[in-house]
Amino acid sequence: MLIKYMRRSVGRAKVAHAVVVIFMEFFAWGLLTTPMLTVLHDTFPQHTFLMNGLIQGVKGLLSFMSAPLVGALSDVWGRKSFLLLTVFFTCAPIPLMRISPWWFFALMSVSGLFSVTFSVIFAYVADITEEHERSTAYGLVSATFAASLVTSPAIGAFLSIHYGDSLVVLLATIIAVLDILFVLLVVPESLPDKMRLSSWGFPISWEQADPFASLRKVGKDSTVLLICVTVLLSYLPEAGQYSSFFLYLGQVINFSSAAIAGFIAMVGILSIGAQTLLLSVLMKKIGNKSTVLLGLGFQLFQLAWYGFGSEPWMMWAAGAVAALSSITFPAISALVSRCTDRDQQGAVQGIITGIRGLCNGLGPFLFGFIFFLFNVELNDISTVQSNSAVTPDTKQKSVVPGPPFVFGACTVVLALLVAVFIPSQPAPLVKTCSSSSTCVVTEPMSSILAGGSLPASDEDIEPLLQDSSL
Repeated sequence: MLIKYMRRSVGRAKVAHAVVVIFMEFFAWGLLTTPMLTVLHDTFPQHTFLMNGLIQGVKGLLSFMSAPLVGALSDVWGRKSFLLLTVFFTCAPIPLMRISPWWFFALMSVSGLFSVTFSVIFAYVADITEEHERSTAYGLVSATFAASLVTSPAIGAFLSIHYGDSLVVLLATIIAVLDILFVLLVVPESLPDKMRLSSWGFPISWEQADPFASLRKVGKDSTVLLICVTVLLSYLPEAGQYSSFFLYLGQVINFSSAAIAGFIAMVGILSIGAQTLLLSVLMKKIGNKSTVLLGLGFQLFQLAWYGFGSEPWMMWAAGAVAALSSITFPAISALVSRCTDRDQQGAVQGIITGIRGLCNGLGPFLFGFIFFLFNVELNDISTVQSNSAVTPDTKQKSVVPGPPFVFGACTVVLALLVAVFIPSQPAPLVKTCSSSSTCVVTEPMSSILAGGSLPASDEDIEPLLQDSSL
């Protein structure tokens, strides 16, 4: 009965449904920015950066393992049920922050098994948009993530200072529950029954559940392989940066809680403009690939500035550049969507999200370990909460104040070199079928493209990464 109710449509599926789900989920977590710093320090007073990296790392690796399966299952069973599942498990740890911090961090790590909301959301958007609309729609969804962080950290910091962390956690829990109810009661299914690969009860093979099988499948096509390597090399430092940057601002640059909240708001507002107006203009003027390259260039500049900058104004300026670099992932997602068929959007976006999940595991650990090697530790939480006096060791300026960010800049250089070789117009794989219904997939043929002739029937074309076993 519940399954039947969940599959019922409430009106027509719209991008606005995806936007609301993403906004509420990350707004709830954004409220917890300041309480998270306190709980991390109180729970792990020694080697805080390392423990933070370990927790985020376990969560990211579990996301990597589960994302391809969740994406593929959403192609079979529909998006709504898995959207409900991912939102629920992503938000489940929130109330435990005050009840039991140890259980909070444990559940936060394990929740990575289903914390792949973006995978399902991007597939949801792909179901209801045409190809020429997807870059704008993806930009809107990504901008919503930034918008959710414009005010929530500042609100959380204000409530934490004046009313305590318990109220912040309660408010975040209420918003998370509202998000779950919104998915259950309001969000319609985006994938019609006729578009699904099968129905409930369809058996899922181990090959479909194996994330490494998905990666091996990616390697069979050079275009998608280049895109995935670009995602890996560019998102690895982004994941590490996101997990530790607020601690870095407070500990090394001596930002107060109010300054950190203002910084997040500024970057969020600029990211909204970049991922909506700027992205749309760039996609029309310079094309998909050039937009990706430009975004990577901004990211390189931003990370280098974070790494070598030692003054607060440098962080603010680099934050503005970071907002411009936010165009990269929606541009890459739009490029991927052009390479796949409608009924494979979930599987392919699941692979990309899985790679990002792998980065969410490796990035925080690498950044935490590099901070540890250079003796950067969160030893005094008061440096994050106020502009109180700092020790001489903290104030001492280093030639490279942020070594992990310099490491990240180097990986983005590699991402740029790889992205240069991504074709501007990805060629489809060609599938030929014999009379015995045996189909053979071949690599893109340059001779076909050169001759300007492609198979006349749509049935003779298999998009990149289409999985015939599904």
